[in-house]
Amino acid sequence: MGVDEMTDEELAGQPAAYWTGVAYEALIGFTRAKQAEQGFTQPQFWLLRNLSANDLLLGGRGRTLPELAEAMSSYLRAEDDLEQTAEDLLAKGWITHEAEGRLKITAAGEEARLDMKAAAPGIRARIHDGIDDADYVTTLKVLLRMVANTER
Repeated sequence: MGVDEMTDEELAGQPAAYWTGVAYEALIGFTRAKQAEQGFTQPQFWLLRNLSANDLLLGGRGRTLPELAEAMSSYLRAEDDLEQTAEDLLAKGWITHEAEGRLKITAAGEEARLDMKAAAPGIRARIHDGIDDADYVTTLKVLLRMVANTER
């Protein structure tokens, strides 16, 4: 029996951890595939975001690879190779290697970050197709409550 054939009572008995895992893998897989179609990877976007003073970087000093890994630790996946990602961005001229091992975004890198950012609304729209904002907000509130329930 597929999920679409289950009653609300049957769905209520489904394990949240299983379905959040399924959703995570599907959403990450879809997002990364769409980004790849546009010529970039999610780790490249994250790295540029974390080096941009116009986004996630505070202070403008750049960051070392260990600092980047720490900043992105909650969302990097096991298969993400931050060192290789940095090498790829260095080769494209989107980042530079500065003193003390700090990486800094270049003007070309900032332009690339903005191009990558422009792809996000289309990806989000596809994922949210047929889901109104109220249902989405309710879903997030339920998930956040489940997380909170595990922390007390």
